[in-house]
Amino acid sequence: MRHFALLLLCIIAAPAIAEPLPLDVAAARASMVGNWEGSLDYLDYGANKWFGIPVKTVVEDQGDGVTIIRKSDFDDGPKVGNVRITSVELYDPAAGTVTIGTFRKARPVEVLTYAVRMGEAAADATHWTMVEESRGTDDDRPAMLRLTTTRNGDRIETVKQVDFQDDDKSEWLTRNRTRLTRVGE
Repeated sequence: MRHFALLLLCIIAAPAIAEPLPLDVAAARASMVGNWEGSLDYLDYGANKWFGIPVKTVVEDQGDGVTIIRKSDFDDGPKVGNVRITSVELYDPAAGTVTIGTFRKARPVEVLTYAVRMGEAAADATHWTMVEESRGTDDDRPAMLRLTTTRNGDRIETVKQVDFQDDDKSEWLTRNRTRLTRVGE
């Protein structure tokens, strides 16, 4: 009877001390829902300095566990004025992909499908890295595109890198980054 009681105690206590399940892509994406503010930064290659403009972003869950809508607003200067970029993103867990349709006034609609994976081990829903990669174009050149998003508490940074496919080099060049801080739900 004593052995049975000890075994029963181990079975009951095991879930309480078991390792938490690793954070998956769906949970990481869901953790981005809310209102964010920060900067959209571009790297000036000649000066090797970052230059940024303020950006506000709203990420909305669409209730199905796989679709989010992202709306970002920034001022692109006196000639262009305020810019709104709206992205509809659909995560396919079976394929390990995210398909993103991006809409911006006076620009053609862009649709890309990225292979998506979690980067290094996530500590929890607010501390993780996610990597998305796709074939596409950048600066009107064929390129591999990589978006690396790192969440650290109420801060998120997404870095866009490209590896141009029309040269003999195999190197990732940083193009831009978005650095955001959560300002509301």
